[in-house]
Amino acid sequence: MSETTVTPRRISARIGGIAESATLAVDAKAKALKAAGRPVIGFGAGEPDFPTPPEIVEAAAAATHDAKNHRYTPAGGLPELREAIAAKTLRDSGYEVAASQVLVTNGGKQAVYQAFATLIDPGDEVLLPAPYWTTYPESIGLAGGVTVPVVADETTGYLATVEQLEAARTPRTKALLFCSPSNPTGAVYPREQVEAIGRWAVEHGIWVITDEIYEHLTYDGVESVSMPVVVPELADTCVVINGVAKTYAMTGWRVGWMISPADVTKAAANLQSHLTSNVANVSQRAALAAVSGSLDAAHGMRTAFDRRRQTIVKMLSEIPGVTCPTPQGAFYVYPSVKDLLGKEIRGVRAATSVDLAALVLEHAEVAVVPGEAFGTPGYFRLSYALGDDDLVTGVTRMGALLSEAK
Repeated sequence: MSETTVTPRRISARIGGIAESATLAVDAKAKALKAAGRPVIGFGAGEPDFPTPPEIVEAAAAATHDAKNHRYTPAGGLPELREAIAAKTLRDSGYEVAASQVLVTNGGKQAVYQAFATLIDPGDEVLLPAPYWTTYPESIGLAGGVTVPVVADETTGYLATVEQLEAARTPRTKALLFCSPSNPTGAVYPREQVEAIGRWAVEHGIWVITDEIYEHLTYDGVESVSMPVVVPELADTCVVINGVAKTYAMTGWRVGWMISPADVTKAAANLQSHLTSNVANVSQRAALAAVSGSLDAAHGMRTAFDRRRQTIVKMLSEIPGVTCPTPQGAFYVYPSVKDLLGKEIRGVRAATSVDLAALVLEHAEVAVVPGEAFGTPGYFRLSYALGDDDLVTGVTRMGALLSEAK
């Protein structure tokens, strides 16, 4: 009698369950098609199209010649960078923290992952307003947590309410992920709503992980408000995520940070000491120049983004079947395309926004990210962090195709 052969699992269930980043996948496909000679215009990646400001680049170049940057440094970050981030946080948002509360990470993504890994135990629930950035639920799942989406749509400006959060709260609720200005919608929570949510979290002993990486990208006089500033009593149960990527056009430098109570920062630093050790020192020196320097370049980029924002909203709103709210922050629009689903375009009836995005890529040679990636089917996310001419050409092409719907 022979024994049954059992084939061992090649990929762990934990890692096998991770979905590929939809935004990076769309961007990679667009770049591959362009490399193959097709004139694809990509609206997928959340990446400023500006170069990193020269004074930051020069600081990095100088750092490469200093031998101390060729060695390991503290896993939690260069002491002078942690001090500078604390000073920058006070300057920009009014939140006073100690350098010991700052942990420098390999981009904002690592900060998000480590925040959940440090706070969440298996079975803990995390309230996640949707539409949400694609990385949030994957990080929650890797920590053993359970994502509880709290869906808001264009009728409320994509803003979740205290009432919705309370309806989703259970005895297993451990944390809330809060992002304002928002990726993917560009929504910005007003001060009174930020305060109301913060006070609700304090009342129920719920941790808040607040992602503030788009803090300097707001428009029309709208203010980006840091939750622990308007609700100081939240500070002991709050983690602030930020980084240099969006403000200083430094996506490739991979420097982010988390700010949290000292015990949480220490625990996350212990994890990082085994995970990656310190962030590359040259990148840290560049980040030091960024956060210690002027915001003039950031303000110049914001002016360009604002111009593009107005252009893309106007053009999308003119396409039959597309509803495009005006975003108040970040560099994304999140139009509804629900009215186009099921209609015939070029002999095809797209049943989902995934299908419709594929149709747009094939026939208009325009890459967008479907709403399924952000937890809300029936929408597209388009980044307007690309050149003005490409923006107009891309939306014109997409509009011409979608206008054929019948």
